[in-house]
Amino acid sequence: MEATQQQQLAKRELRDVLGTFATGVTIVTAWDEGANAPVGVTASSFNSVSLDPPLVLWSVGKQALSADVLTTNERFAIHVLNAEQTDLANRFAKSGTDKFGPTDYARDTNGVPVLPDFASRFDCQLEAVHKGGDHLIIVGRVMSIERGGGEPLVFHDGGFATAVPLELLAELKRGA
Repeated sequence: MEATQQQQLAKRELRDVLGTFATGVTIVTAWDEGANAPVGVTASSFNSVSLDPPLVLWSVGKQALSADVLTTNERFAIHVLNAEQTDLANRFAKSGTDKFGPTDYARDTNGVPVLPDFASRFDCQLEAVHKGGDHLIIVGRVMSIERGGGEPLVFHDGGFATAVPLELLAELKRGA
């Protein structure tokens, strides 16, 4: 087997194994001043960093069309999606499409496009950007938060799911 074939196999295997770790699904939005338009991307790399100061992180591929805007804009919003938003997650995951098309959004007091529906939202100020292989790691200082509603959307083993509390799952098994 060629070295490049081995590398591709290793990347695919790594991706598959990483997929066994369930993650939440988010959409990160910002305003592109140059294009005078909203930008957004689906990201499952969201994580908390610190409570004091309040910091979160997420990452974007270096090759993403919106990477420059998302890594240089001083303000952005992270929307944790609910289980009814799989279509939205898929639309914002596609490169080169009109992601906001039929989606209602408003601009907050900082000019950041915010979606009307979410499980939760973190309004952030850019704290730092770090290189991380083929991705850029964005650290944001949380300036405000808002809870929406619904069951959170989860990504696991290459597909969408929901997080069912173990107590409910045990109850469902007893009833079956």
